[in-house]
Amino acid sequence: MSVAQSGDEKVPLVLTGEATLQIEVKKSRFIAHASPASCPGEAMSFLERVRDPGATHNCWAYRICPAYRFSDDGEPAGTAGRPMLSAIERRNIDQVMVIVTRFFGGIKLGAGGLARAYGGVTSACLQQASTRPFEHEKQVEVSATFSLTGNAYNLLQKYALERHDERYDERGVVFLAKGPQRLIDDFVHDLVELSSGGVHITEHPKPS
Repeated sequence: MSVAQSGDEKVPLVLTGEATLQIEVKKSRFIAHASPASCPGEAMSFLERVRDPGATHNCWAYRICPAYRFSDDGEPAGTAGRPMLSAIERRNIDQVMVIVTRFFGGIKLGAGGLARAYGGVTSACLQQASTRPFEHEKQVEVSATFSLTGNAYNLLQKYALERHDERYDERGVVFLAKGPQRLIDDFVHDLVELSSGGVHITEHPKPS
């Protein structure tokens, strides 16, 4: 198991949903499961959900920049987790967890064979997965008069943004809106256009 830092400057891709792919190599079955993971906790929860206790190995790797982590889960060191991570990096995928479950078929593959199998099934799984460009998230505090509450909620729904920490004061409603930067900017633009001065927007620190 290893932990390290990554400094890839390219804009990465992220998965839009889970993906699964299976290959067979010399009677051993390798089943890759990939999922979006915005934090290590989500990655490990996915591992607990899909790992097969009856399998020979459940190897895994995640990349959630700037951190990444991987495990060979009993395979010879460097033959599973590292090749999986390398496949993730070659595909330039971020915020992703991949688990490869192996059922041993009775024929040893050797270190090179294992690395090719684990890296290959990871790469193939990510290749057929649905992806989109990564977008940094942004968070703003919205203070709107009671008369604008309905407009604000409708725009939140239109742009599929999250709403947090809602409260009311003598003026109206106050809440945090969170989502991809581009959508937050469009939401703010539209709300200000409708407001005639009845809304106040304050940018908050980036969501953790």
